[in-house]
Amino acid sequence: MPQYPGGENERDKLFAASIMYPAAARQNGIQGTVFVSFIVEKDGSVSNVKVLRGIGGGCDEGALRVVKLMPKWIPGTQAGKAVRVLFNMPIYYKLGSMNKK
Repeated sequence: MPQYPGGENERDKLFAASIMYPAAARQNGIQGTVFVSFIVEKDGSVSNVKVLRGIGGGCDEGALRVVKLMPKWIPGTQAGKAVRVLFNMPIYYKLGSMNKK
């Protein structure tokens, strides 16, 4: 399986610093989980980023934006060769837990 450089803690730091709770979602009490899908390519780059299941209020777009900011991953391998891997990731939005910018 592909690995984020520095591990999950570093990925969590990127998301914590980059995701802002959208004003429309905050005003309308929207919270939940946005499920994002993407491919980690053979060179570690991220492509084909899309929302599998969203919650609206600007949260879906925010999740896509941050996933596209990620640096190259350590690619997945099979039989010693780098391979493309489909990766699904939940991104959580919970009122009161995110930056209010």
